[in-house]
Amino acid sequence: MKQIDKSRVRKILVRSVNWLGDAVMITPALGAIRRHFPDAEITVLANPLVSQMFANHPSVDKVITFERGKHRGLMGRLRLAGQLRQQHFDLAIIFTNSFEGALIPWLAGIPLRAGKNSDGRGLLLTHPWPKTLQNTKEHQVLNYLDMVKFFGIPSIAPVLSLATTTEEDGAMAKRLAAAGIAPGDFVLGVNPGATFGSAKRWYPERFAEVARGLSERWGARVVITGGSTETEMAARIQEQLGAGCLNLAGATSVRELMALIKRCNFFITNDSGPMHIAAAFDVPLVAIFGSTDHRTTSAFFSHGTIVRHDTDCAPCMKRECPTDHRCMTAVTASEVIEAADALFGKLHLATSSDNSHSRRGRAGEGEPSPAVGDR
Repeated sequence: MKQIDKSRVRKILVRSVNWLGDAVMITPALGAIRRHFPDAEITVLANPLVSQMFANHPSVDKVITFERGKHRGLMGRLRLAGQLRQQHFDLAIIFTNSFEGALIPWLAGIPLRAGKNSDGRGLLLTHPWPKTLQNTKEHQVLNYLDMVKFFGIPSIAPVLSLATTTEEDGAMAKRLAAAGIAPGDFVLGVNPGATFGSAKRWYPERFAEVARGLSERWGARVVITGGSTETEMAARIQEQLGAGCLNLAGATSVRELMALIKRCNFFITNDSGPMHIAAAFDVPLVAIFGSTDHRTTSAFFSHGTIVRHDTDCAPCMKRECPTDHRCMTAVTASEVIEAADALFGKLHLATSSDNSHSRRGRAGEGEPSPAVGDR
C-alpha cells in the first residue's frame, strides 16, 4: 500500500466519472477527500453535464469542464493538459477507469496521480489501486471509498451528498406554482428514461398506470422528469394522464432537474441518474431494475425499494435487449404500486409531507444502506 503524503498536497484535481448517477456515487469518497485535506483546494474535472452537478457542491472549490469538441483528439488532449498544468495541481485522484483518464493528469505533469490500475494505465499512476482489491460485487459507493482509503484517506459514513442553492429552489417553486403546484402539495416524480440504453427502461404505459394509481391514492400531483432524448416516452405518459400531469422532460438543465427532484415527495424511476439524485436528496423512491446489477448500482440509502424479477439472462448489462426483454416485461404496474404503498406506509409520509422540505439538502444522517425491498 502506497499512501499519499499529505504534507505535499495543497491543490487536488478530482477526475470525475462521466455519468450523472456514477458521479452521485463518488460523493461520499469526495467527502472523505475533503475531510482528509481540509485546507486543500479541490477542483473537479468533468464533462458538461456532470460539471453542472458539482457546481455549489460543499466538497468542491472549482469545476473545470472537459468538452468533447474542444478537447477531442491529440491536440485537444494536449490543450486540456496544458490548461491543467497552469493550475499547478499537487495530486490527481482519478475515478474513471479509462486510459485517457490517467493520461491527461500525466501529460499535465501532476506529480501525484492516484486511481484504479486498469486499462493498461498502471505506468501513468504513481499510486495505483490493484485490480485484486476491486470488488465487482460490492456497491459502487463502497468501492470508491475503498479506493481512496487504500491511498491513506480515511473513510467516512457512506452518505450521498448533493446541494442546490436557495435561488434554484425558489425558481423551481415558482415554476411549479405557475403550473398549479403549490408548496404544500404532494409531488410524485416519474422518471421513465435511462440514458445508457433501452434495456434499462420500463414501459411508458406502465409508468402511467402507476402514476395514476398512486396519485389517486395519495392525492399527489404528478411531475414527469427526463432528458432531451426522453421527451417522446414522457409525452406518451402525459397523454395517458391528462391535464393533471406536468411534463418537464427535456425542459430542465441539470441544476433545475436537481431542484425539481429535491422538491418531490416520492419518486418512481428506472435505474438512472435521476434515481441517484433522488437518493442524494433523501427522496423516497421505487426503482425498477432489469438489465443492470441492483447489488452494485442501486439507490444507496434506506428509503428505497427495488422491484425486479430474477431471469436467466439478467443482469446482462447490455444497452439493448437482444431477446424479449423478459426482465422488464415481468414487472407489473400492480407490483410497483404495491411496493410504493408499502414504503409510503413505512415512512408515514402522509403525516410528514408538510415538513419534508426542511430535511432536504443532502442524504439523511447516519450510515445508510443500499435500497432495500427486492421484490
